[in-house]
Amino acid sequence: MTSDGALLNQIDHLVVLMLENRSFDNMLGFLYADQGNRPSGQPFEGLTGTESNPDGNGDKVTVFRIDHTKPGAYFMPGSVPGEEYHRVNNQLFGTQTVATPAPVATNEGFVTDFAEMFPTREGNSPDVTAADIMGCFPPEALPVLSGLARGYAVCDHWYCSVPTQTMPNRAFALAGTSQGLVSDKACIAQAKAEKVMFDTSSIFGRLSDKSIDWRIYGYHLQPLTRADFLDTQQADEQHFGRFMDFKNAAADGSLPAFTFLEPAWRHDGNSQHPNDDVAQGEQLILDVYNALRTGPDWAKTLLVVTYDEHGGCYDHVPPPAGATPPDQSAGEAGFDFTRFGVRVPTVLVSPLIARGTVFRVPDDSVPLDHTSVLQTIQQRWGVDPLTARDAAAPGIGEVLTLDKPRDDNPLEGVIAPVAQGENPARAVTSHLEEVYNSLVAENLLPGD
Repeated sequence: MTSDGALLNQIDHLVVLMLENRSFDNMLGFLYADQGNRPSGQPFEGLTGTESNPDGNGDKVTVFRIDHTKPGAYFMPGSVPGEEYHRVNNQLFGTQTVATPAPVATNEGFVTDFAEMFPTREGNSPDVTAADIMGCFPPEALPVLSGLARGYAVCDHWYCSVPTQTMPNRAFALAGTSQGLVSDKACIAQAKAEKVMFDTSSIFGRLSDKSIDWRIYGYHLQPLTRADFLDTQQADEQHFGRFMDFKNAAADGSLPAFTFLEPAWRHDGNSQHPNDDVAQGEQLILDVYNALRTGPDWAKTLLVVTYDEHGGCYDHVPPPAGATPPDQSAGEAGFDFTRFGVRVPTVLVSPLIARGTVFRVPDDSVPLDHTSVLQTIQQRWGVDPLTARDAAAPGIGEVLTLDKPRDDNPLEGVIAPVAQGENPARAVTSHLEEVYNSLVAENLLPGD
């Protein structure tokens, strides 16, 4: 057994599934509560069940386990929380405007911010209350994600790159910068004006420069990421496909070095964005895992399941400061990019990972964030950094510690849950669906 990252060279296929808008506590906070948050003696920054937030009256609202047997459980929190930069400030600091340098976050504004937001959202559950933002899924509610987290590795200190919305965080995950943007609205405006959302190199261009293959797969539509960067816009058609194409590649041994998977963006899709059906996202994760595990390249594959941002869902761990600004871009809303975003669920899956691993870097290290994927690609395939942010990020190769691939299946017999009740947002166009439609309207994505 080794832990120095030397086994990374045995990985020929890195696959990333990036889902939507869930915090670590919301999805995995209770993962090891039955072991006192000390699985096999390892520290695990999970929930104790006593964490709380004040409501508008100053009374404590305590975190609680979502009862997944009740109708509507998989549509919790029942309304779309605030995810914009100023709303995240409100959740973390109790104010929409934060000084530079920022004080230490208290994470005590989730309930009051949610109360401000849900009267303005379409498709709310009629019974939603501000306290619902404190609901978190127990492991038995998420047998797929929790089963992989226990069966392989969970990262309990993985942060999104920016304390804000989807598009800036996805840009950091693939290009190491959002070019100063911290709002989806500004990203769409830039795409309309410049005919590209981010006029910068991405990891896909870096890989192409070294003749290393890559693919981006949408679910049932063209991948949204295709419109994000000049090098993806200009790439050959062979680099893009849909989920069935991914399954076929996994089955016939034709996976590229790097695969990036998107969920279905529709309101009835599987992205797990509130108020989308979390159970459908469980099925997607299971389908990805099964496709890889039953394929001929399984022993040489590392799967990363992560979420682009916390989406306003509760988390009790203050995000760290000390982030490296990626470049000299002037920050929208005065943000200087020296703070990370909120913790998000991240699970690492490979037969070279020991069961029950809690993977984190040393406390005095730069923390794991989305640009750690970029750093890992750079370490494995020798491509150059994109920005100062990913150059400073730690990689994840040290999670691989087994000299011989495992042949067991932690999800043997596991089936994905099925939601009960009706989704209150079933007829509401999702935020990301609107983004997608905007890119199609600008001819930045081919319509279907």
